[in-house]
Amino acid sequence: MRPVVALMLVAALGGCSKSPEAAPAAPSAREAKPADKDIVLDANQQKQANLVVEEVAPRSLAQHIEVNGRLSVNENRTWHVGSITDGRIVRVNVNPGDRVRKDQLLAGLHSHDIHEARAEYRKATQELTRLKTVLSYAQRQRDRAHRLYDLKAASLEQVEHAETEFKNAQVSVENAETELGRTRQHLVEFLQVGIDDHDEKAGEEHDHMADLIPVKSPADGVVLSRNVTPGSVANPGDELFVISDLSTIWMIAAVNEEDLGKVRLGMPVTVRVQAYPDQAFAGRVTKLGDQLDPATRTVPVRVELANGQGRLKPEMYATAEINAGGSAQGIFIPESAVQQVEGKSTVFVRKGADRFEGRVIETGRILDHELEVTRGLRAGEQIVTQGSFTLKSQLLKGSLSE
Repeated sequence: MRPVVALMLVAALGGCSKSPEAAPAAPSAREAKPADKDIVLDANQQKQANLVVEEVAPRSLAQHIEVNGRLSVNENRTWHVGSITDGRIVRVNVNPGDRVRKDQLLAGLHSHDIHEARAEYRKATQELTRLKTVLSYAQRQRDRAHRLYDLKAASLEQVEHAETEFKNAQVSVENAETELGRTRQHLVEFLQVGIDDHDEKAGEEHDHMADLIPVKSPADGVVLSRNVTPGSVANPGDELFVISDLSTIWMIAAVNEEDLGKVRLGMPVTVRVQAYPDQAFAGRVTKLGDQLDPATRTVPVRVELANGQGRLKPEMYATAEINAGGSAQGIFIPESAVQQVEGKSTVFVRKGADRFEGRVIETGRILDHELEVTRGLRAGEQIVTQGSFTLKSQLLKGSLSE
């Protein structure tokens, strides 16, 4: 059996030693990118695809500085409502997001300061009454001393003494009136409570508003935050509420260091937010920052925006175009003319009556739904501005077939 196996192996090796005909080599042409190939569409196909072809022409446009930033409340129209004394929060009438009017009651604060202030007011009232009685008596004594002096029945010293007592009584009354006014002002204007104590009904468990210090809204606005709940204790100066008038709002834009010299106060600004991509909001530069951020090399620039409809919200991210004045030449094409092919911005340039070239371009600013082309197109060339998706489909289809 071994000789037979050896013969078979020799035969097999002999067969393998023959040189077979070389297979045709694979083409070594470089792999074509979709954007480098032409697409052919005849007139009928172009009509079915609703292709619109326009000539590229340069335009003179105002220079803009594009910046990013976030929206913020207008700090000039924002109020941090604090506690004017220590006490316990009894009532809270509003929640975050509520719209409030000026002097609207936000909460009620129970404090012993009310009872102490009322006691001081009563004491000042009683003292004034007493001193007025003393003044009346001193006036009668003075008048009597003058009559006796005229009748030669009193000395000049007695008259002068009576006059002094009268004047001292007048000064005391004036001081008492000042003290009464101070205690009344503390109650009525500072604490904003009534002068008299409230007569609680027997068995009544809740506090009457007349015995609570009212916490009121200083202006019309929206409650942004509420930092108290019924039963919580407040100390003087504690922040209870934040109220803001959102009819105007700020954008804090980060302007690059190299662009700062082009920005001036009062420059018009166009702002856009993600929530309303098709709407532009007009504003103006109202403040330039004084300090450069060393990490980002940007300077904060404040833009004030009208927000009458309340569509803009604090902390939204925003993009803005600051009109820096002057003009610059540029090539702008409709956004509908640009298709994304393999992650690259591509337009289709007409090369003949039925031939189109997919060409990669570099883009810049967006203005009025038109895209700036910084590289890849020349003035005078014709591009497809509508129906380009059909050409993209044909381009990708041809690439896949290859």
